[in-house]
Amino acid sequence: MNIPLLNPAITAGPVSAGPVLTVAGLEKAFGVRRILRGVNFALASGQSTALIGANGSGKSTLLKCLVRLEEPSAGQITLLGHDVTTLGPRALRQLRAKVGIVWQRHNLVPRLSALTNVLHGAQSRLSGPKVWFQSIATDALRAEAMTCLGRVGLADRALARVDTLSGGQQQRVAIARMLMQHPQFILADEPDASLDPQTGQEVMELLLGLVRQDGLSLLVISHRLEHALGYSDRIVGLAAGQVALDQPTAQANTASLRRFFDPEALP
Repeated sequence: MNIPLLNPAITAGPVSAGPVLTVAGLEKAFGVRRILRGVNFALASGQSTALIGANGSGKSTLLKCLVRLEEPSAGQITLLGHDVTTLGPRALRQLRAKVGIVWQRHNLVPRLSALTNVLHGAQSRLSGPKVWFQSIATDALRAEAMTCLGRVGLADRALARVDTLSGGQQQRVAIARMLMQHPQFILADEPDASLDPQTGQEVMELLLGLVRQDGLSLLVISHRLEHALGYSDRIVGLAAGQVALDQPTAQANTASLRRFFDPEALP
């Protein structure tokens, strides 16, 4: 892979004054069950932020609420300068096109090539057959998709069917597809969860490298303590649906964070 391990404390560039994301009083309930309970935090542009918490603390629900894949029950979300909770359907689609999402499951089309799957990322900004298959795409789109594959170290596997690739390679194809969106903000829900430790580390290195090189912002759910410490500028910890920790990674340590990975540690 052509993106080296980066030390956030050394490589982080200047961050703009205004937040890229502000969450105020966010609530989410499913019936009588309250998942998020008055969540408040803000993220600066250009930073990588790790979102941590034990299972059931509300991490994935929070990520989905940010782009209204789950409708918040109350509160305000301002993302990329837009009040997410008040957007109509068309404006919401336009905002989602600017947000790259990397899931645990790769959500690729197994029988299609890596190159075609990456082209699908352009569907957020383009329409028509030219973004359906690499064989009918324009030269410019194919070249852009190849560039995205090159950035994740898979240019040589462009024509390989996705179902012949390893799990780590498939996740990198998913990241290349996300890059094809031209995102301004990235959400990642445990992108290393289904991968072995070495491959998971490579994926985290890749995401942080892209954030640094492109000046993007990243909010990543991490279930590995070492990744939260090694690949973020800031750490936000959830406990029982509330923010129980919000601090620069440089001020954190293993002992202070371990409780967020233990479901018995916090109420």
